Amino acid sequence: MTQQKRALITGITGQDGSYLSEFLLEKGYEVHGIIRRTSTFNTDRIDHIYEDPHREGARLYLHYGDLTDGTTLRRILEEVKPIEIYNLGAQSHVRVSFDSPEYTADSVGMGTLRLLEAIRDYQQRTGVKVRFYQAGSSEMYGLVQAVPQSETTPFYPRSPYACAKVYAHWQTVNYRESYDMFACNGILFNHESPRRGETFVTRKITMAVARIMAGKQRKLFMGNLDSKRDWGYAKDYVRAMWAMLQQEKPDDYVISTNETHTVREFLDLAFGYVNLDWQEFVEFDERYLRPSEVDLLIGDSTKARTTLDWEPSVTFEQLVALMVEADLNALGLTSPNGKLMEVVKDNAMVRQELGVLHF
Repeated sequence: MTQQKRALITGITGQDGSYLSEFLLEKGYEVHGIIRRTSTFNTDRIDHIYEDPHREGARLYLHYGDLTDGTTLRRILEEVKPIEIYNLGAQSHVRVSFDSPEYTADSVGMGTLRLLEAIRDYQQRTGVKVRFYQAGSSEMYGLVQAVPQSETTPFYPRSPYACAKVYAHWQTVNYRESYDMFACNGILFNHESPRRGETFVTRKITMAVARIMAGKQRKLFMGNLDSKRDWGYAKDYVRAMWAMLQQEKPDDYVISTNETHTVREFLDLAFGYVNLDWQEFVEFDERYLRPSEVDLLIGDSTKARTTLDWEPSVTFEQLVALMVEADLNALGLTSPNGKLMEVVKDNAMVRQELGVLHF
């Protein structure tokens, strides 16, 4: 009988962590996640899959810990004994990293180093091989040195968050080469969903559309509308994370749609979805500008498409529709003119996300 695979996920309560948990559970894994201790629960994204660990057959377990606490990370590793570790935990808001650079560097950069060192020590003592995934970011390219950006494009980070991610990236490479660890970097370009944090620009826009339609909001304040990003669907991107750890040899991969769109285009589609002109509702606020901007990101995911047999299943237009529709639903509203059916058509993954709707 094949032994059940066991995975450990940092950042399990985040957007990517919740989708990855679902994906791994569907594949028969036992899933363990690290959550930070707070006075309020922050498990909304995984409540629908959580089971009482005392119940026979439960396969999702949560452990209190933090990437800034190496001792606890080691204890959890000893207790869980995973064969795959996905490091998705981070202070991941780029603009906030300028306000909290020290904490960002500690959790993102040093947090990855603490985890790698814990894995190295665990493997040396037990002889058990652990496969490690490090969540990289397109923000590492920053002031881009080539268009599009691939695995060989030099990094030029433009924020404390991006600098910390570059450090984590090269530590992952260093541990792979120095200690023969199975350690992969996924350089993921922007990926969104209805589970995206409410302060990130895409979700900020789609929530505003729904709130304006519900009469709960009048204006949307924005920063740079000319930034260009390569936006994909988070549920597609967790498939790529898993695929990296199933290969014979560890490597680094760019995951992207190979398209770029401006924030203005996102506004056009999101407000146009409910027949509104965004220019009547959006106002500029310089507080949302970064001290140093990243103007253009567009990935080249040829390597992932070839080696991992991966490709995105959701288009930019479908992604915007999916997010707007979800936020409308959350406020008890429905889209006008049946637009979702027009945009989504026969995309099963999008229909699953919006299971509350009838297709």
